[in-house]
Amino acid sequence: MTALPQQPPTPSDAAEHNAPAGAWEERLAAVWYEARTVEIPDDELRAAVGTLVAELPAGHPVALYETGSAWDSTGAPEQAITFYRAALDAGLAPDRRRQTVIQLASSLRNVGRADEAVAVLRAERGEPSDDLDAQLDGFLALALADAGSPREGVGVAVAALGSLVQRYHRSLTAYGEEMELDARGTAASNDLS
Repeated sequence: MTALPQQPPTPSDAAEHNAPAGAWEERLAAVWYEARTVEIPDDELRAAVGTLVAELPAGHPVALYETGSAWDSTGAPEQAITFYRAALDAGLAPDRRRQTVIQLASSLRNVGRADEAVAVLRAERGEPSDDLDAQLDGFLALALADAGSPREGVGVAVAALGSLVQRYHRSLTAYGEEMELDARGTAASNDLS
């Protein structure tokens, strides 16, 4: 089995930036499914992912993302951050790009860099909407709470919840957005004082 590298390789111009073929994706999905459903030692998970990413060209954005995910899932967020940033710089396709941003921000928060996580997630909110909007907002709420803006975080979380439900959708979304805006306004006022 191949172990994960400690640092990402420098992306090459020749790296293929499309997702690998279906069989590779299926084998990868099987590794992650096993990791979610069975207790796998950290080194075995990293080795299994390492074996698969070794099949891709050096600097391939999917390989960088999956390597970061393996480090992240095994309690090494500092290593994960390096790989997530390299994957984003290498040009991930949209299906993995937003996942990478969310996981990068989560890792930043986990290592005590909540302000940086907030900035990353706020920037991502300006990108086109997709099926991960509520998840993005959930991680933004956590980062805001850790960055000293818990009321704004609650507003973001409530609005995200409102986007996922049918009953009380309008109320939850409106109240959450109102709380978020009020908290941001209060924070801005305090900054001017």
